[in-house]
Amino acid sequence: MRALLLYILPQSVIDFYKKGKKNKRLKYRALLKKENKIVTKQFIVDELHKVGIIDGDVVMLHASLSKIGFVEQGAHSVIDAFMEAVGFEGTLVMPAFPAIGFNYDYLSTNPVFNYYLTPSKMGIITEVFRNKSNVLRSLHPTDSVCAFGKHAYYLVKDHFNQLTPYNTFSPFYRLCELKAKIVLLGVDLNSLTNFHTSEDAISNFKFPVYHQTEFRVGLEDENGFIKTMLTKVHNPEWSKKRKCNEFIFYFEEAGFLKHFKIGDASCMIIDAYQMHHWLVNNYISKGISLYTPKGN
Repeated sequence: MRALLLYILPQSVIDFYKKGKKNKRLKYRALLKKENKIVTKQFIVDELHKVGIIDGDVVMLHASLSKIGFVEQGAHSVIDAFMEAVGFEGTLVMPAFPAIGFNYDYLSTNPVFNYYLTPSKMGIITEVFRNKSNVLRSLHPTDSVCAFGKHAYYLVKDHFNQLTPYNTFSPFYRLCELKAKIVLLGVDLNSLTNFHTSEDAISNFKFPVYHQTEFRVGLEDENGFIKTMLTKVHNPEWSKKRKCNEFIFYFEEAGFLKHFKIGDASCMIIDAYQMHHWLVNNYISKGISLYTPKGN
């Protein structure tokens, strides 16, 4: 829905709405600080341990800082908390997509993706994470991810030159292989990128989720070399038809989605491996997909 509104509303309306939301958030956070309702790094670590995140885990984080409330040290505390929770043997991963809205529209402007300079538009937490030392980034023009830790290189190394961004060489599929835990912090299932691994994994998936256009895109890698690659993007007309949040009940019932809270933020934790196989199996047996959540 957010992508659709960004697509159809005039920029002046979007800017006015964003300014109003920002002012409201600032006033609310000031009130929380005044009342000493402060979320600390240690508080976040403790909450993550309570929901089963342990040393050695691989965690994919989708997060909204503003939904948490007043966070001491802001995005840095959230990132440091997750790094501490997964430990030295763990891996932290976040999306670092360069565009909000439909990637078809974004690539139609002929952008050049720069490994170091192209910012993440997936929220302040992802952008602060992207700029931290020793964080690796996948070389992909639309669906780049950043990763830190033991499995970071494995996750990002083969994303370049893949025609579709969620295939078996992608960081998203490898999260399934590594049995990662996906944390949705203050966001809902519309932010759950790993939905798409099942669509790429199913041969002859009956819905045309990718646009037929193949874009040749320029990229500058971490060594300053200019490369090009072909990529497909999701079809905007089908992206509008997704019914992501209807899967909350299914995933709860299957036992691989749990709810928790951090500050004011409603959160979910999902097992990436179990979710992927549930989606593939239920598509094959019942026709369940993002576009037909009740099946055929």
